[in-house]
Amino acid sequence: MSGRHILITGASGGIGAALARHYAKPGVALVLVARHAGRLGAVAEACRERGAQVSALTLDVRESEALADLIARFDAERPIDTVIANAGVESSLGREGQAELLSDALAQIRTNFEGAVATVLPLLDPMRARGAGRVVLVASLAGRMPLPDQPTYSATKAGLIAFGEALRPVLAARGVSLTVACPGFVATGMSRDYGGWRPLEWSAERAAAAIAAAADRGARGIAFPWPLVALVGLGRCVPARLREWVLRLLFVADIRRGAPSTRVGGMVRVEGESVR
Repeated sequence: MSGRHILITGASGGIGAALARHYAKPGVALVLVARHAGRLGAVAEACRERGAQVSALTLDVRESEALADLIARFDAERPIDTVIANAGVESSLGREGQAELLSDALAQIRTNFEGAVATVLPLLDPMRARGAGRVVLVASLAGRMPLPDQPTYSATKAGLIAFGEALRPVLAARGVSLTVACPGFVATGMSRDYGGWRPLEWSAERAAAAIAAAADRGARGIAFPWPLVALVGLGRCVPARLREWVLRLLFVADIRRGAPSTRVGGMVRVEGESVR
């Protein structure tokens, strides 16, 4: 791990914070990006106490041009060997199937997809030129099996999976690995506001350890937990009408109302704390 330089978005909580703590140790430099200065500061301090050198950037990943410019500057000063695009938000339909607010849908698209693209693009050519690097996209099992209560969230994660799969062979030809992580349900601050079913939920620490291990060995992808991954695969083999009926039965729930400071409309606005 000596000499590593790792960038993580959505580092103020959930999987992102757990990844930061996982990597934090002497000889490691971390660049942590998130919107909430207070939570980000606490994570950064915890990582410094573990011996890591930490740069904390309070920035919304939807500010894509500013984000890309800052990442390019950090890489120019000291090459980033691992980038983890983890920032994410989610919303849901209403319990009676009411449509998401347009603002919520667009926020998910810009955070979950545009923000991830803006995070990794500035590093692709430098990594290819160096012949080394690790790119990690934190997607979701919802990208493999879209959920009827979260259509926009599912679409953004499916787009992220496609983006990664398209890039992987191009990067691999120049020594750069790309790992697409598809977690199932993870216990985070966001998951506490989700009113739906959360089978086989993992802790953020367990999820982070699994993602980091996959990235460090250059795995093409990782999905967990395996029983849920198997069910998703099985679901793709059954008739669409049956699959849709089961999904509607299990996943018809709206995000519960939370404190105004953490929510706008029906959406949880916390980076790195995705339920999936």
